[in-house]
Amino acid sequence: MTWRVIGIFGGGLAVLFVLFVLSLCFGEANIPAATVFEGLLNRKDVMEHNLLWDIRMPRTVIGILAGAGLAVAGTLLQTITKNPLASSDTLGINAGAYFMVVLGLVAFPAMQQQFPFLLAVAGGLLAALAAYLLSGGKTATPVRLALSGMIVSMVLGAFTSAIHIFNKTETQNLFLWGSGSLIQLDWDGVQYAWPFVLVLLAAAVFAGRQFDALELDESTARSLGQRVGLTRAVGLGLSVLMAAIVVSVVGPIGFVGLVAPHLVRLSGIRKHHLLIPASALWGALLITAADMLARMVRSNVGEIPVGAVMAIIGAPWLIWLVLTKMKNISGAGTGQSSMNIGGAALRMRFAPTAIFMAVLLIVIILVSLSLGGTRVPITELLGSLVGKGDQAYSVLLNLRLPRTLVAACGGIALAISGVLIQSAVRNPLADASIIGVTSGAGFGAMVVMFAWPALTVFAVPIAAIVGGVTAAAFVFSLAWRRSLNPSVLILLGIAVSAMGAAGIQVMIVKASLWSSSSFIWLTGSTYGRGWAQFNSLFIFLLVLVPAAYYLGRRFDLLAFGDESSTGLGLPVRGARLAAMIIGVLLAAGAVASVGTIGFLGLMAPHVVRMMIGHHTRHSIILSGLLGGLLLVIADTVGRTIMAPKEIPSGLIIMLIGAPYFLFLMYRSLVKTK
Repeated sequence: MTWRVIGIFGGGLAVLFVLFVLSLCFGEANIPAATVFEGLLNRKDVMEHNLLWDIRMPRTVIGILAGAGLAVAGTLLQTITKNPLASSDTLGINAGAYFMVVLGLVAFPAMQQQFPFLLAVAGGLLAALAAYLLSGGKTATPVRLALSGMIVSMVLGAFTSAIHIFNKTETQNLFLWGSGSLIQLDWDGVQYAWPFVLVLLAAAVFAGRQFDALELDESTARSLGQRVGLTRAVGLGLSVLMAAIVVSVVGPIGFVGLVAPHLVRLSGIRKHHLLIPASALWGALLITAADMLARMVRSNVGEIPVGAVMAIIGAPWLIWLVLTKMKNISGAGTGQSSMNIGGAALRMRFAPTAIFMAVLLIVIILVSLSLGGTRVPITELLGSLVGKGDQAYSVLLNLRLPRTLVAACGGIALAISGVLIQSAVRNPLADASIIGVTSGAGFGAMVVMFAWPALTVFAVPIAAIVGGVTAAAFVFSLAWRRSLNPSVLILLGIAVSAMGAAGIQVMIVKASLWSSSSFIWLTGSTYGRGWAQFNSLFIFLLVLVPAAYYLGRRFDLLAFGDESSTGLGLPVRGARLAAMIIGVLLAAGAVASVGTIGFLGLMAPHVVRMMIGHHTRHSIILSGLLGGLLLVIADTVGRTIMAPKEIPSGLIIMLIGAPYFLFLMYRSLVKTK
């Protein structure tokens, strides 16, 4: 153990010193190492020394502080939750702090200017509590906690996107910060952060023995006189404060709190009086290395944000952790063995319900066609649809009709995709965004928008489909050896989603795409959609929906668990793969046509399941109708409520879906108690 401690601390300090010097050397203009040492030991009023002390040194020091803070936060969270996947980003703390800082800039600019830390702490604490409680608290499985944290992050991300879209001017400068950036123009950030980080680090080390007791069984710890509840509260408070301080200065940077503690634990160090400072050291080393890599690998648009680099480093680490270290992942954990989200089904009759929803969808489509900047009387609308009526209205309808039909088909595809993916991973809280399809499709589309902007009309849909399918294929290939275990699929999907989101952030920031239609497309938009998009999406539905319906009885059996389904004669892995392939293709086709619309594939299946219970074939039909209905309504509201200005339909779905999803999580929690 002594040699391990020496290796962890001595080796870590040696590597950190080398990276520290290299960080001062590299940048827009390289500075020789001899000049760096000369400037450190004897500063003179020359350009190199001023650059060294006023720009690069603050950046390097804030990176060390940020890495240490996030690593310690992750260490404490993993201890108090007894969950190897816990960290400030997987629990939603970073997303909560980011949301509150963005909200404060718009709604409370004076408070944000004077007390950014308080807003970040409030957001981080609320997000952490929400994720922890919604996952089941002390009874949460690693998978459920990671899923709850991702869902809380998605909810907060929806509201953050809304603030960005409606306040482009005020929040434009936050995009780089929101990707995680160590860029410092002076020492203000360091002077603000270092007292908090050092004091909180010292407090965590001082309480190390109390945290050691949390590694024991709770009854054993209590019998030894430990106040377990108080220790957990202290650990949560320290981790939230540490993460909030870091986020308020450098923005949300993920995976540091996941990777650094595991690196140290792999060395055999378990006692917290050593684990905490060692994690801080290796967290500082990780971020410094990521920042160095960001500056060395430069493109024609500049360096990559350090948050994106950490995602590229950390996501493979999460994949390795899931595939090699988490041997006991089970698909039967809380929230995974049942497709029931809580509450008895209303047991509505299928046929009347389907007829009513189909008629309602047609009525809503007709109402949508009549509304807009120019309203079309219903009589003229019906006449124009059959080739009669005012010619001016006919031209207008030729613009509105394909757009509305694209919205309907996109909603149908996303909703049915949600049904199939939830059946495949046997988790009612999953959809295309959870397994990486949405971020993969978004990344593929953004590559085209970024690299070949002149080809967007034809190439974006193809790139989106390729990106979504590639992401899903990557997840499936990795999970195949684990029999496509639902929990493994979800965790791998979270990792792939993180990489895709990092790539999207980089392109938005570096190509200044937040002010263009590209960013609007990412939130989901039916603006400018025509017959070409409708035709391609309709072909997807025409081929894939009958196939899904035909296999519906097999998919029903997936809800019983692998052993029960195998006992009933179902080839589980093949059925799960078929459901996932069809679901992924439907989601990718929808994203290619209407952008990355979240929550729709989550909401529609849940509502239908509460109406009729679990029946895959009936759910496919009713969820599709409901999904089409919701997206047509969102499209109509988006282009009429603030006409002539349009609100992206995906944003409206987000604002509806986020509260509803929190409600579903609450219902799920109540059911498991």
